Amino acid sequence: MKTTDHRGIGMTSPRTRLRMVDKLRQEGIRDEAVLAVMADVPRHIFVDEALSHRAYENVALPLGFGQTISQPYIVARMTELVRGGQPLEKVLEIGTGCAYQTCILSRLAKEVYSIERLSSLLDKARQHLRQLRIMNVRLKHGDGHQGIPEAAPFDAILMTAAASHVPPSLLEQLKIGGRLVLPLGTQDQYLYMIERTNEGYTETKLEAVKFVPLLAGTA
Repeated sequence: MKTTDHRGIGMTSPRTRLRMVDKLRQEGIRDEAVLAVMADVPRHIFVDEALSHRAYENVALPLGFGQTISQPYIVARMTELVRGGQPLEKVLEIGTGCAYQTCILSRLAKEVYSIERLSSLLDKARQHLRQLRIMNVRLKHGDGHQGIPEAAPFDAILMTAAASHVPPSLLEQLKIGGRLVLPLGTQDQYLYMIERTNEGYTETKLEAVKFVPLLAGTA
């Protein structure tokens, strides 16, 4: 029986991933659990073969359908923020895309729920998760603004597209003590972290970012 080798060679080799992780450390990523997963997950299988030699550069790459795979720093940074140094139980991802961020989360959480509005992208995401034999992810075709209320509450929610405002339904699906990390803005975008407390919500504005917009509906 033929088996697939995900290790890669040359520009897609484990050594190349370790160089990427060294750069992430230099850029300020401190969570060693996140760095270990970034070193282990083969990003090159999530991009078109023609771009695989660029998979471990710290850049966003096109996926088609007007979407991108986020640069490794942003993936690591957002994952580090939602973790907050603590183990994750149930996580919601808004915007599955190619499932690279989904895969990173799956190695750090017991359960991951991910919603994607584009059915064509969701099909690709399913293929990637099957290829890596990831069993703790549940995918849904739907509008990210709505989240997945039937699976709530979540102890972390991570959004991979920029919203003009924080969707109220996502705030409601965040458990007390949980964190929502998302890009906000249209022209100028910034990363925000929202934490739910017994008293309400606290909001922290972080660095400037650039994401595709969060769109309503499905396609």
